Amino acid sequence: MSAPKPFAVAHRGWLAQKRRCGIALPAVLLIVAMMLVTSSAWFESALFDARNAGAMADHLQSFHAADSALRLCARAVIGGAIAAPPMPDAPGEPSAWLQQREFDARAIVPVDRWPGSVRPPQCAIEGWLLDERPGVRAFVVTARGFGASQDAQSWLQLQLVLDGDDVETHWRRIAARPF
Repeated sequence: MSAPKPFAVAHRGWLAQKRRCGIALPAVLLIVAMMLVTSSAWFESALFDARNAGAMADHLQSFHAADSALRLCARAVIGGAIAAPPMPDAPGEPSAWLQQREFDARAIVPVDRWPGSVRPPQCAIEGWLLDERPGVRAFVVTARGFGASQDAQSWLQLQLVLDGDDVETHWRRIAARPF
């Protein structure tokens, strides 16, 4: 056997080095692509979280506005600062608050404006004739609070039963907007 020629050995080394360089570029491109996809997913997640935080802040704003309006209107009814609405002819829970025209006609604005809200909170008071307790005065106080947009609304309701000096309150949150 003859000894390898120095050019052939050098040539084989160059080919091996060239093959390794050819593999590095696709590997780097693959890593860069994975980093781009990951950063894009993180960006979308951060954007989604920011929107959720804004919606939650809007909801809390409207809830606190409705809660304050409900408390102010209930105090005014109990204290006699607001003239009590007439009692209905038939027993049964009042339902005028479910219709927009009726609610708007009865709506009271207990505060002129609410910070961060598009509109001031409102409340409507309806008389309630209790069939099982004819000697008491009962009312349903419904409040609506707004957030930074018209669509961000919270509805709360308080059932007041006034029996002489005793005051019974039953609070409830209205899950869906009635209109």
